[in-house]
Amino acid sequence: MILRFAGFGGQGVVLSGFIVGKAAVLDGKNAIHTQSYGSASRGGLTRSDVTIEEGEIYDLVPDQLDLLVAMSQQSYDAFRRYLVPGGRLFYEADLVQLGADPPPDHWGLQATDIASKRLGRRVIANILMLGFLNRVARVVSPASLERTIRDTVPPGTEELNIAALELGAELAAAAAAGRGACNA
Repeated sequence: MILRFAGFGGQGVVLSGFIVGKAAVLDGKNAIHTQSYGSASRGGLTRSDVTIEEGEIYDLVPDQLDLLVAMSQQSYDAFRRYLVPGGRLFYEADLVQLGADPPPDHWGLQATDIASKRLGRRVIANILMLGFLNRVARVVSPASLERTIRDTVPPGTEELNIAALELGAELAAAAAAGRGACNA
């Protein structure tokens, strides 16, 4: 499985990729995490790729994606064409307009707005999105994802981040039942 987290600098897309890759290793799989970001650390196009396999990984630069998380319009426009037929798109519903020809399997979440209004911190939108996509796509085990978040986020923010992860999973369950964009 090849995943790409993409957005603008400051949205936590690199951290998201790192967390998923580390959780996959805890699950006993092989994982490679690569990242790329523009010269501006905040605001420029940023991406974080994770390849997860049971066996050896030979391709370090993916040219096709099984899953794309687009946290900005620029990232969606830049990377949508790499999504394989049948691939899944997760997107920040307030910032991304899908246009006339969206991928068939797409899941919108107002992650930044929900993180701000329900948890009081918009900077955890990436963790909210991780909970959402992992509930839908089952990329890694929930236990490994939670453990990795606890081990990775800044000390003192663990419980807030776990709350975001759990809320994301709850919102995914609700979205799956209604099968549409989630505006909680």
